[in-house]
Amino acid sequence: MKTGFRKSVAAFVFCCIFTLSIAAQAVTYVVKSGDTMWKIATKYQISVSQLQKANPQIKDASKLKAGQKLTIPNASSVTTMESQVVTLVNQQRAKHGLQQLKVNSTLSYVARLKSQDMINKKYFGHTSPTYGSPFTMMQHYGIRFSAAGENIAMGQRTAQQVMTDWMNSPGHRANILGAMYTQIGVGCAKSSNGTLYWTQEFIKPM
Repeated sequence: MKTGFRKSVAAFVFCCIFTLSIAAQAVTYVVKSGDTMWKIATKYQISVSQLQKANPQIKDASKLKAGQKLTIPNASSVTTMESQVVTLVNQQRAKHGLQQLKVNSTLSYVARLKSQDMINKKYFGHTSPTYGSPFTMMQHYGIRFSAAGENIAMGQRTAQQVMTDWMNSPGHRANILGAMYTQIGVGCAKSSNGTLYWTQEFIKPM
């Protein structure tokens, strides 16, 4: 722990792994002047890697042209579950008289990257071989905080199921009900066999 910072990483939730088939609901996006892969991915709450994989026709992602058409994968199903988690978090906080958390889009992007990274690198843990600790990862993406925490889970099929598991785990519950936090990011990613990986990021910004 560094002086002046509160950092909390909940103990892992080890659950039975279920498989889930989520109907992909791709949409088409027309590139506008000034768009970047990062901006578009953030807008639709998916990772850049997911966007690039869905658009192999884009050979140079740094040179998008206005008028190009991109396929946005899973533009609603996973995003809906992420939003449901935020709603459930704030419902729990309301029961305990706590301030509602606001969604931070960059923090949501980081959470999504973390979930996808666990799939890509075949691990389940808070320390990423790609990004390091959750706090290092947040700082890498320009997020400044005086307090931060992370919850992860895998295998749960719904937002309600993952929230129930987190709330039944003291470490995860402590993050969800952390009075110091004011912002949240939630990221969900689906592996090739249908397993869902979940990440919650919490911060009190500086």
